[in-house]
Amino acid sequence: MENFEFRNPTKIVFGKDQLEKLPELLQEQNASKIMIAFGGGSIKRTGLYDGIIKAIGDSFEVVEFGGIEPNPEYRTLMKAVELARREDVDFVIAAGGGSVIDGVKFISGAIKYQGDPWDVMEKKEGCEFGEAVPFGTILTLPATGSEVNSGAVVSRKEIHAKRVMGGPQFFPKFSICDPGVVATLPKRQLANGIIDAYVHTLEQYLTLPTDNLLQEREAEAILSTLIEVSDVVNDPANYKLASNFMLCASHALNGNLRCGVPTDWATHMIGHELTAHFGIDHAQTLAIICPRLYEHEFDKKKAKLVQYGQRVFGLTGSDDEIAASAIKRTEEFFHHLGVKTRISDYTESYEGIDQKIMETFIERGWTEMGETKSIFPEDVQEIVQASY
Repeated sequence: MENFEFRNPTKIVFGKDQLEKLPELLQEQNASKIMIAFGGGSIKRTGLYDGIIKAIGDSFEVVEFGGIEPNPEYRTLMKAVELARREDVDFVIAAGGGSVIDGVKFISGAIKYQGDPWDVMEKKEGCEFGEAVPFGTILTLPATGSEVNSGAVVSRKEIHAKRVMGGPQFFPKFSICDPGVVATLPKRQLANGIIDAYVHTLEQYLTLPTDNLLQEREAEAILSTLIEVSDVVNDPANYKLASNFMLCASHALNGNLRCGVPTDWATHMIGHELTAHFGIDHAQTLAIICPRLYEHEFDKKKAKLVQYGQRVFGLTGSDDEIAASAIKRTEEFFHHLGVKTRISDYTESYEGIDQKIMETFIERGWTEMGETKSIFPEDVQEIVQASY
């Protein structure tokens, strides 16, 4: 078992009718002037926004910022930063899914940053968010686990860039997680959320055999449960399905699964580039790249593919048969959710993107990826080309 350190200070408030606890949670943070940040306006259509305002009451000053996109856009987030600075906001509420929460993490760090915040995203020497305005979340879409971790991803369309950020100051102070919101979500978002959580788990599990028996069993439990409750895409008002889906998504990326085990994340790194170039949904890019990467890395991942196939899908046969079938069953699961798994399913302009992504990785110095640091830029090119 590898050495590790683990800390997750986020207070999780899970279950039905938990929004009524919002004033108490804000008082615990000594908040006075709050910015509510949200996405395209669905929280107003569903009544969640009115519920938040009613819960807050007259005890706090409130300003709002709407319009944070899926794959939150740097220019939009900077408008929120300017508003927060102008209004002297001292607490932010992210009311949304992973994109809104990721966006708020950037906003909270950029508010007090003196330089160009994009320099931090580019990881330029000496550039980092030293402190962050505290924030909490009201989750509307289970998927990324951003409500329980300190990482975020921000896009910048004009340069086809998608960058990651994080740090201990970016854990939410609290996250209200009511599975009832799942009933308001369209099928596409639900399918994406399941795939996001599923591949988050695979990135920390489908690597090398380890002697951390607990983490491996916990990962397998999340994968098996996501398969079991996947009919939530057709029955989103089913509280049993919705609550287990929401809990799986949080546990997939709350930091626990990575403890004491090697992790991969190459699928995410490649997938981010497909989003940056084509605007493909994040989860869709994972569904595209994941099976092809496992085929490319078949021999290195074979032992774990066999374990995955046996324990999650109940497969039998030779090791090669089980490993190959495990990849096939994974892709079939994505198809079952209605998500396609080829780049050409989403765009006709894919020719040459393999070369562009390879060159981008070389420029950034991303030359050794995966759990064994043996996925090189030329391998990335082959994986992307195989995904056409």
